[in-house]
Amino acid sequence: MRQIILDTETTGLDPKLGHRVIEIAAVEIVDRRLTGNHFHRYVNPGRASEEGALQVHGLTEEFLRDKPKFGDIAKELLEFVSGTELIIHNAAFDCAFLDAEFGLLDLKPIAEYCPQVVDTLRMARELYPGKKNNLNALCERYQIDNSTRTLHGALLDANLLAEVYLALTRGQDSLMIDAAPTPQAQAETRRAAGKLELVVLAASAEEVAEHEKQLADIDKASRGACLWKKLETA
Repeated sequence: MRQIILDTETTGLDPKLGHRVIEIAAVEIVDRRLTGNHFHRYVNPGRASEEGALQVHGLTEEFLRDKPKFGDIAKELLEFVSGTELIIHNAAFDCAFLDAEFGLLDLKPIAEYCPQVVDTLRMARELYPGKKNNLNALCERYQIDNSTRTLHGALLDANLLAEVYLALTRGQDSLMIDAAPTPQAQAETRRAAGKLELVVLAASAEEVAEHEKQLADIDKASRGACLWKKLETA
């Protein structure tokens, strides 16, 4: 499955007030693995950033002056993301800006090109209610190195979010067997097993409880797709 982690930087907080996208990055994940393939562009918005936004991303009007307009990169962006599952932190914010930019070009909203959008902020809030769930907090929670994030940057943040997303949804890939054993390996396993006296250690009540909690976390993060939970009720 191909998924795209997407992030933007903007001149302000509200596209309805004329604020524009100034940086966009999209990082590719295939079968839960970062491929190294990505899309990244700076964009000339034709206006200055608000002071608060400038302090967040540091992208000055002078730096962006010779960069392409959004219309110049829209086709390439859509070719990269169309048909994929988009994963965005606080998706409503980025999608609103993308829809505004596409609207100025008489293009359809982003949901028409990417029908499934996953909001990692919503996922994190469901998993950790009442706690900080911004990108820095999640990096700290999952021990992801974000030491270079002195300013927000779309490509850096998209890469960090990719690691956060994989951590948020961990467990499903570890339940899969990568390859079937060869007949020779199976025969060697049977021979070795015949020489062993197997000792069965029953799990303690505390271990069983921890196991159930881990399954519940996996099931919640995967939105009910945890195979082990399904087998329990089969």
